[in-house]
Amino acid sequence: MRPVRIVLADDHALVRSGIRALCELLDGVTVVAEADDGNQVLEMVRAHHPDIVLMDIAMKMLNGLEATAQIKRESPQVSVIILSMHAADDYVLHALKAGASGYVLKDSAVHELEAAITAVTRGEVYLCPQISGLVVRRYLQHAGAVEGPLGALTPRQREILQLIAEGHSTKDIGFRLGLSVKTAEAHRTQIMERLDIHDIAGLVRFAIRTGLVSSDR
Repeated sequence: MRPVRIVLADDHALVRSGIRALCELLDGVTVVAEADDGNQVLEMVRAHHPDIVLMDIAMKMLNGLEATAQIKRESPQVSVIILSMHAADDYVLHALKAGASGYVLKDSAVHELEAAITAVTRGEVYLCPQISGLVVRRYLQHAGAVEGPLGALTPRQREILQLIAEGHSTKDIGFRLGLSVKTAEAHRTQIMERLDIHDIAGLVRFAIRTGLVSSDR
């Protein structure tokens, strides 16, 4: 059997090195590429066609949840396992809704990573034991209805909101996303209207609260 091909996505080089070392101990697993932000992981998936992406949530430019959703739209055959320090129900539900097939906490035992990779390779969904059964029940009962606070925004608006929260100017956002300044400004206005938040500081707080960016950025 050919090895399971994996792309690692985490914005901390030491964390990536540790995960790579663990993966290299597993039979039938090979790491084909690494990425340190959400946009780069999309490029690595397009270039290397992995079987699985091991994805952090809190990454610059494009967070792991939005990157997961884009990967599943572009390459639905690629499975995503979230590796995160966040155990809150909202994070797990958003990850599953985005299309993730697994969710493992970074402080899990080493064998949890192998179990997740094995399960996902079989086409199963894997949640580490620390994630409560309540999360599973809530997802199964409300997967079609749970939108959360970000549900009012389109994927493009969530992407722009993250960039705003990271401190990028409207001009810079337009350049990065291939939009005119006028279009980027229009998106910002629509985001404020949909969220009923009318200042940048409020948008930043909202982005942190919903997990689009982490509070240490």
